[in-house]
Amino acid sequence: MRFSINIPNFGDFADAHTVARVAAAAEEAGWDGLFLWDHVVHSKEQRRGQPFGDPWMLMTAAALATSRIKLGPLVTPVARRRPEQLARQVATLDLMSNGRVIFGAGLGGPIADEFGSFGDTTDAKVLAERLDEGLDLLSAYWAGERVNHSGKHYQVDDVEMLPATVQSPRPPVWIAGYWPKKAPMRRAARWDGAVPLFTSANHGEAPPVDELRELVAFIEEQREDRSTPYDVIVGGISPADAARSRAIIEPLAEAGATWWDERQLIRGKEFYRLEPVMRRIEQGPPSLS
Repeated sequence: MRFSINIPNFGDFADAHTVARVAAAAEEAGWDGLFLWDHVVHSKEQRRGQPFGDPWMLMTAAALATSRIKLGPLVTPVARRRPEQLARQVATLDLMSNGRVIFGAGLGGPIADEFGSFGDTTDAKVLAERLDEGLDLLSAYWAGERVNHSGKHYQVDDVEMLPATVQSPRPPVWIAGYWPKKAPMRRAARWDGAVPLFTSANHGEAPPVDELRELVAFIEEQREDRSTPYDVIVGGISPADAARSRAIIEPLAEAGATWWDERQLIRGKEFYRLEPVMRRIEQGPPSLS
């Protein structure tokens, strides 16, 4: 089991110096990863008066402040970005961090805000098509292949994106989605990890163990190659008390989770404020030994 810190790219964390401080503190305290949201506006209720930072600039600051922890977005809406530009950003960060990037991807949301606010489609089917086509392009770009592509949403004519990523053939790709919706988890089974939220347990709430067990079984059924490592990322708020943390996290690990992602509740204001996040970071990751 690995342990990460999860922060948004707005509020106190819109500032790259703050994110660098958070990353350094997380590494010093023994955490294994730092993952950032990738939003341009988020929901209307939470965006009013909030500064936002570009997630790739923020992750660059985190990479420069650390040498060990994994870094990446949780999650990037691939459909909101040009695949060639995104491929270049990820490859540059992977080179800068010496191969520490994990790429979290998903449909993105809230769709009405993140897409509709800018006149883009809010048709989830179209966004899912762009996500899948974009992921295939990203994989080819990161491998340093010469790419020719004629798809429904993207066209590529004889392009080679160099340098390739440090990680070969590419960084791990984790796919997000809500369980028990099966389509996102079918997509996740084609890649390297699943980052599920649950209709019964939103961001910041640990999922029910029986639902996680069902999800893991479903993904295992869908995977074509079960011999390769696979990550399942769940999260919530863990108490600093070791025994109480074990009571929450150990059953999830036994059900198949490989990462615990420490998250504040997505309500109120604490999830985008530095002080409560730093307090939890400095207490150190949960202990299962």
